[in-house]
Amino acid sequence: MFNQNKYTIERRYINKRHNVRPGTRLTSGAPVFLVAHDTGNPGASADNHYTYFQNLKDRSASAQVFIDDKKILEIIPTGTGTDPAEKAWHVLYNVTTDNDRFGDDANDIALGVELCFGGKINTLEAYKRFVWYLAYCCNKWGINPRTHIPSHKQLDPARKRDVDQALVTISKTLKDLVQDVETELKGVSAAPAAQDFTPLPVFVVQALIDNYVSPAWFASQKVQDDVGKTHFHNLANNLRAAAGLNEKGLTLDGSVKLFKSNAQEIIFRWLSPAWFKAKQAGDKEQMQHFNNLANYLRSSAGLPKQ
Repeated sequence: MFNQNKYTIERRYINKRHNVRPGTRLTSGAPVFLVAHDTGNPGASADNHYTYFQNLKDRSASAQVFIDDKKILEIIPTGTGTDPAEKAWHVLYNVTTDNDRFGDDANDIALGVELCFGGKINTLEAYKRFVWYLAYCCNKWGINPRTHIPSHKQLDPARKRDVDQALVTISKTLKDLVQDVETELKGVSAAPAAQDFTPLPVFVVQALIDNYVSPAWFASQKVQDDVGKTHFHNLANNLRAAAGLNEKGLTLDGSVKLFKSNAQEIIFRWLSPAWFKAKQAGDKEQMQHFNNLANYLRSSAGLPKQ
């Protein structure tokens, strides 16, 4: 079983100020994905970053979590405790890679998780805590680490090199990080004893793939975005598996629970905008159609219907 008590999560929040902690909840409620950052400040600890952001006045920047070799420190609520998850300013709004991949801005639906490294910090020990914390979040919110832990570099390749610049110091890559998170999660039951999800109907899966996922895949192919192609390929296969189908559309022996992050991505990226467009047009039939599709996804991921 995944060890939820392996490390302690310390929660010590910076004061609410618009440039660091606006105090606004994530628009998705729970985090949809996790952005892997490193601090870019070799030797600076989690406590050092708490002090820095507590006193920052001249620019807008922050992240929710800082992890070094001694502690996991949440300086802005993430939803792991009793306080609901709040926004931080960890990815620029005018960079659209996050919107293209996940349907919304990282600041609004994701957590920024920062790895402290270098100097007197034992980076390998910090990395172990970093991996565990990412796995903890994936376990708590049903996030798929293979598709929903991008690096800051992936979201903003023209400007950023994290988390890669820290990982290379311990001979790790982003691929290694994702695999290590998956390994940390091993032992978690793939399906609960009492099934708490409803398999996706095949016609719903086909409609979602034909109308949304496949066009997004072809759009990624057009701009030679291999990361996007892989993401949408995996998304389509996860939908098929939730209906008891394999990659070729052949029936399997039973379905699997849809990742919550997959359901939330499709709802936020495509179904919610379509619902609001139908509402503006006064088309109640279409509004009900998109609401039904969203509820199929919620049921398949074990989420409550709305």
